[in-house]
Amino acid sequence: MLLFLCVNPSFRSESAVPSVKVNLHDSATLPCSERCSGLVRWTVFHKSTDALAECDQTSCRSVKEGYQMIHDQYLKGNLSLIITDADFTKRGWYTCDCDGKDLCDVKLQINPLSSSVQIKAGENLILDLDVSDPVEVIYNSTGAANRPSGHICTVDGHSLQCKSDYTQRASLTAVVKLRGVTPSDSGVYTIRDTINKEVIHVYTVTVQDDQQSLDSDLSSDVPVWKLVLSNFALVAGLAALLTELWWC
Repeated sequence: MLLFLCVNPSFRSESAVPSVKVNLHDSATLPCSERCSGLVRWTVFHKSTDALAECDQTSCRSVKEGYQMIHDQYLKGNLSLIITDADFTKRGWYTCDCDGKDLCDVKLQINPLSSSVQIKAGENLILDLDVSDPVEVIYNSTGAANRPSGHICTVDGHSLQCKSDYTQRASLTAVVKLRGVTPSDSGVYTIRDTINKEVIHVYTVTVQDDQQSLDSDLSSDVPVWKLVLSNFALVAGLAALLTELWWC
């Protein structure tokens, strides 16, 4: 028995597609080195009629603002696409074709954002979502925090679904707000895109209890002149003690 398997030639497995990672709002260059004497176009994957930039033997054109190709490079076989301001909306797969024939597929990724947050017990923890795509909030405990690690919330559009421990405390506007945090909420909160499985933002959160906050405030409120006077008194006392020992 013969088994025939039909494969779509346009299919690309994700592991086979090269990726470019840049920081938020940096420029990104999606590489493609091929020869083409005809029309070269870059499009978003699966949107072959929606051109971003294109080149032919006479010139290059930016069809959409923020995307460009260099004509001198095109003539040398460098068909790379330049994205001048890479933000989260530009993440995804891009395709370069020559007269409709697929040449290169490249995936653009944005490096995760990283924030350190220090707040006092009882305050609200604010987690920016940064993207409109569905995301999940993942919590990992650190230090003395005794909450279980793992998935705590899912955001899809205007819908917020959280585990029972967080349902009454979490709310959604343009951000996820966790009300009335305690030291046990300290840890690492990860915002991850559930469609692309990409980490968007990592928050390292430290929640101080009342005593820690008081000690910190007291140490920070001591005027410099009091510290100088205290040190002066210490030196004077030490000098007097040495003098008394000398005469003895």
